[in-house]
Amino acid sequence: MVNEKKTAPKDLSAASLLVVSGRDGRPGSPLNRPLVPASNFILGTERAYSRDDGTPTWEALEEIVGLLEGGHTVAFSSGMAGVAAVFDQLRVGSKVLLPDDCYQGVVGLAELGNQKGMWSLQRLAVDDTEGWVRACVDADLIWLESPSNPLLTVADVRAICSAARKPTSLLAVDNTFATSLNQRPLDLGADFSFQSATKFIGGHSDLLAGVVTVRREDLRAALRCSRELSGATPGALEAFLAVRGARTMALRLERAQANAMSLAERLAAHPRVGRVRYPGLSSHPTHAIARDQLRGFGTIISFDVRGDAAAADAVCSRLGLIHHATSLGAVESTIERRAAIPGQEHLPPSLLRLSVGIENVDELWADLEAALRD
Repeated sequence: MVNEKKTAPKDLSAASLLVVSGRDGRPGSPLNRPLVPASNFILGTERAYSRDDGTPTWEALEEIVGLLEGGHTVAFSSGMAGVAAVFDQLRVGSKVLLPDDCYQGVVGLAELGNQKGMWSLQRLAVDDTEGWVRACVDADLIWLESPSNPLLTVADVRAICSAARKPTSLLAVDNTFATSLNQRPLDLGADFSFQSATKFIGGHSDLLAGVVTVRREDLRAALRCSRELSGATPGALEAFLAVRGARTMALRLERAQANAMSLAERLAAHPRVGRVRYPGLSSHPTHAIARDQLRGFGTIISFDVRGDAAAADAVCSRLGLIHHATSLGAVESTIERRAAIPGQEHLPPSLLRLSVGIENVDELWADLEAALRD
């Protein structure tokens, strides 16, 4: 049928899927899926109201990420909206496992539920695989983040997913730092693969969105129900921008990862830098797991400036090409002192988290080297 929508072959590489999926493909249709700023639709089809049924723009984003992750994706208005939808699957009295190094928004949500008596919370070291395996036995939600934020510890996701647990337990992996190009948690045994699409998928610091991918149809239905009832639906413009950003994600990630590896090696040799945390360095404590589990080591580097918090703040203030800003995963390089963030005071006071972008690597290094001078 010439009017049928074409679908992307599933055996394509991830780089090609990013470009060809999520399109209409019928003769006469726009090459790019258009922005559809509609709240309701003419009755007579399955689509009536966008909060309930979505829009073609959302569906394009969900198709792209679903093909990359190997499952069915549900898009949300922000990363935290997607996290909340996963936690929404818990019953009162559940037990939640959470890493000791974890995105602060997830920590805040988990601790708030714990304080309200909705669930009990246990925190474990990211690399304590044996501890995770033991704790999984009676857990209801196991939330992993790998590599972790901001210490970049890589969890043994495969081993933890293989641990004995209750038939009703759920295991989620925050895949934001790795992205679906470097890691597919569902292939490792996870029930949920979560990403903040604000970061690498969007890639241009201009949107908020989240995506959660599952293989079980009951979990997909539950996520869609949570999205509908909470109103955590992605905006039309945000979905459109996320699709457009996703088209170049493979190229951006390739360039930024190469830059990050080069900068991590140079930082490790610099006299004014203490510990450098980057999974691609052989000195990294979980480098062996990263090498086995990840296709690439990512674009985030955390390093300690020798001295105190003031010394680290001074480095940030002297940078010119690298922006002193929060968030990560975009075309521009950003840096911040994480212990200055409320709730992150437990981190080393001089630790800087650097999100490496796609700029010229030698110019990035020149900027860092100048800022590190006494």
